Amino acid sequence: MPNFEHPEYPEATLLHLESMVPCRESQVSSLLSIFGERQHFSFPSIFIYGHTSSGKTYVMQTLLETLELPHVFVNCVECFTSRLLLEEILTQLQSLSSENKHGSHVPCDTFNDFVRLFKQEIITQDLQNQTVYIVLDKAEQLREMEANMLPGFLRLQEMTDRNVTVIFLSEIVWELFRPNTGCLEPFTLYFPDYSIGNLQKILSHYHPPEYSADFYAAYINILLGVFYTVCRDLKELRHLAALNFTKYCEPVVRGEANERDTRRLWKNIESHLKKAMQTVYLREISSSQWERIQQDDGEPGHLKGLSAHAHVELPYYSKFLLIAAYLASYNPARTDKRFFLKHHGKIKKTNFLKKHEKTSNHLLGPKPFPLDRLLAILYSIVDNKVAPTANIFSQITSLVTLQLLTLVGHDDQLDGPKYKCTVSLDFIRAIARTVNFDIIKYLYDFL
Repeated sequence: MPNFEHPEYPEATLLHLESMVPCRESQVSSLLSIFGERQHFSFPSIFIYGHTSSGKTYVMQTLLETLELPHVFVNCVECFTSRLLLEEILTQLQSLSSENKHGSHVPCDTFNDFVRLFKQEIITQDLQNQTVYIVLDKAEQLREMEANMLPGFLRLQEMTDRNVTVIFLSEIVWELFRPNTGCLEPFTLYFPDYSIGNLQKILSHYHPPEYSADFYAAYINILLGVFYTVCRDLKELRHLAALNFTKYCEPVVRGEANERDTRRLWKNIESHLKKAMQTVYLREISSSQWERIQQDDGEPGHLKGLSAHAHVELPYYSKFLLIAAYLASYNPARTDKRFFLKHHGKIKKTNFLKKHEKTSNHLLGPKPFPLDRLLAILYSIVDNKVAPTANIFSQITSLVTLQLLTLVGHDDQLDGPKYKCTVSLDFIRAIARTVNFDIIKYLYDFL
């Protein structure tokens, strides 16, 4: 017998639903109770909340599709204005009708128009005898729309006198939604984070058919032992499991171990999982690049400077700005003439290098520098002429936002703002290589 009970649906359907939503039986049972019979009016609005990757969207889609309930599913991030949102709902509602499977575009400017169209044209005779569900994913975006949108959806059943239930899916609690004016309180349902046991069960469910379930479950147990402390995201863990499973299987494929030799399998994959820790959430390299790296066992330093892969997203002049900022942070100001002035004349090395400077500037850390020094170094190291346009200044602001530069002091200081460069030597060398700039020749510590 299935854990779910509902007199309207056959046992086979409920068993299939149970297999599709592991570790969410309690939430699905609550939803089935709230939904009730198809022809009965359901609760006007349901608010479902929980952290990302807690199964809210997946459970709702699976539940509505498995039970074949008429529904509309809209992502509020994609429909970012009230007009786009209302028109998308009306278009999908039209496609639910047996007379119009594809649904034509329905213009709708205001919520009043939406209510009128909903009552007059959209809900056809074949839909009036059952509950229609409107699911709004990423519902927190409604707070950025017109003030009447959220209260309107909460009272949609009352305003239209139709059998409709609006379901809100959100990552934040209802208390941060509640409007200042009076509104109809929704039924709230919480989706807790998956426990490590839940994750083990869910991830093990998707084992490759060529390997036994026990073998894949042992692999998932090892994976969670490494990543669970830093990552609870089911999607991310599933991605990591798929990426690293080939490496885990290598001793079995080569005949060096059997599926039960957990110790040898762990020894083979331990170093790779530690390297993969650097890429959690970051996506610094693609899946195909990671697979190629896994095959290069003879190059343990292949991932050196992996965190510098993000530099490919920087604009051309932003790379030179960051290089100039690094040089300004780690070179004494008195050395700029020697490094960056082409016709500086001869400067004696004994005067240039002071005897008492025995400590590396890289050990002392970055020093603040003024904006005019940064721009002077930038103009010197860039071959073509760069005008001090607003675009250059906006790129400096972007580097501060990305935390590659740090603003020291305040913008309103009389002598202008000062900055520090916060990136590592490996990072800046990786960036310099992309623009064919040998930064080591310009660093005071490496003379």
